[in-house]
Amino acid sequence: MRALGIESSCDETSAAVIDDDRILGESVVSQIDLHRVYGGVVPELASRQHLSAIEPVVTEALARAGVRPADLDVVCVTQGPGLVGALLVGLSFAKAFAWRHRLPWVPVNHLLGHVWANALWGWQPRFPVLALIVSGGHTDLVCLRGPAPDAVDVLGRTRDDAAGEAFDKVARMLDLPYPGGPAIERLAEAGRADAVALPAVGRLRGSLDMSFSGLKTAVYDRLRGSDPPAAADVAAAFQHTVAQELTARVVQAVALTGIDTVLLAGGVAANTALRSALDGAAAARGFRVHAPPTRLCTDNGAMVARAGIAAWDAGIRGSAGLEPVPILEQFRWRPPRPAAG
Repeated sequence: MRALGIESSCDETSAAVIDDDRILGESVVSQIDLHRVYGGVVPELASRQHLSAIEPVVTEALARAGVRPADLDVVCVTQGPGLVGALLVGLSFAKAFAWRHRLPWVPVNHLLGHVWANALWGWQPRFPVLALIVSGGHTDLVCLRGPAPDAVDVLGRTRDDAAGEAFDKVARMLDLPYPGGPAIERLAEAGRADAVALPAVGRLRGSLDMSFSGLKTAVYDRLRGSDPPAAADVAAAFQHTVAQELTARVVQAVALTGIDTVLLAGGVAANTALRSALDGAAAARGFRVHAPPTRLCTDNGAMVARAGIAAWDAGIRGSAGLEPVPILEQFRWRPPRPAAG
């Protein structure tokens, strides 16, 4: 199936054309330089940038793919979650494009887009499967029972900041630039994780939920103390703690459910410390971890197109009345069920 994917949920305007699991052409305009001076994304500025970039980005993706609109089978676009103004730009353009070229279109859950990015890099969809979705706005450990968008159970999630948000806030404490994740990772290369004692990410008894607020407070206290440690050591300790604690939740979920495949998804999935920790745990405990290349971890149109194909196959269709949903909750919370036997 040949699909056009359009992504505009936050600070990247992206479009891609795929043919089933093969990327034919893609284009992206990043706003990182625009927002860096503010230390984070400014929603109004993001919306205006999407408005100016969306048409050229889609045109370039089609040109790189060597296809015309008439060659497409479906248009896929992020409906949420994300910034409402940014979502509105992409969704409105997709509706108009689909109407102009008499094409069907499909709304996509942005988080499932990150998960389905794995199918563009070798994962053969088999269910059930676990997924750890870690980004600037979300940290969710879920079970996908099938390809349908509503066949997702939340096993655990953050109760406050997402992992990526915690990286950004700690980076600010260390006077590092936005986005915080890559900056902390670079600084951590010069530090020692065992040089600074930090508490574990908050755990809730009887749950796979987590809390990052205590860890952030501990970093703040260490840096504001009478004898603050080296910034590189703080970065290394913080990154190590987050990676180890997320990995511990995954190990718990594997043990509880008996599911032996874990998909890594979202912007924080590009972090090498997290990948290394998960790979080590998988090798030691006999489960498999699948992660897309780093360029497919950040927001991109290809992942939206692939998730859209899955949604189309599940019977999802777009309609003129659909609106952007900044807080899109299609997943249901369900405690992890013990494995049979």
